[in-house]
Amino acid sequence: MNKILLAEDDENLGVMLKNYLRAKRYETDLYEDGEKAFIGFYNNHYDLCILDVMMPVKDGFTLAKEIRSVNKEVPIIFLTARSMKYDVLEGFKIGADDYITKPFKLDEMLLRVASAMRRQSMREVPVKTLEKGGLTLDIFALRAFVDGNNLGLSPKEFMLLLLFAQNENTTMSAERLYEEVWKAPMTGDKNDVQTAVSKLRKKIEATDYDIYITRGRGYTFERK
Repeated sequence: MNKILLAEDDENLGVMLKNYLRAKRYETDLYEDGEKAFIGFYNNHYDLCILDVMMPVKDGFTLAKEIRSVNKEVPIIFLTARSMKYDVLEGFKIGADDYITKPFKLDEMLLRVASAMRRQSMREVPVKTLEKGGLTLDIFALRAFVDGNNLGLSPKEFMLLLLFAQNENTTMSAERLYEEVWKAPMTGDKNDVQTAVSKLRKKIEATDYDIYITRGRGYTFERK
């Protein structure tokens, strides 16, 4: 079942669209503002995004730009009550796949969703992987596997493991890990790094794969 992110601040419309899409066998999550929608997108996998342009906290255009910063391929359909040419051009400039002006018929939206899904399935999206013995890192999907078993990592845990795997047997400071994974300079204590590495280490140790993240002056990724 394909999964859709729906960002719509009109509660009645949002619930109606969510229920309609679910009835048509699209698993759909509804978010009432752009900020919550991006957090949801970052922490889950979606096959398509339907974004209202006018939303509180973060508008649809800003949300689309943030989505595109982490995923260049996922189809995006904009919903808006405005039909100005500028909005249409702005949406496609950001990377929209389609644009629907309110009010619209539900069967029209369904056709556009199906069309966007079909176009996406026809694209050739390269799957980039990094292999370390029995460890496989799917860089495109942000998933890590040990002997085919998904480790179930969060995005930050995956990025930490990817950084470790790319720098095997190299000791890296907490400051470097924070700067490369959190994309910001470390200004406070090291608790965020320590917590994330601890969670990652426990998930790795739950497997039979002989890899270790040791801590001394920094953190070191080693295979025995």
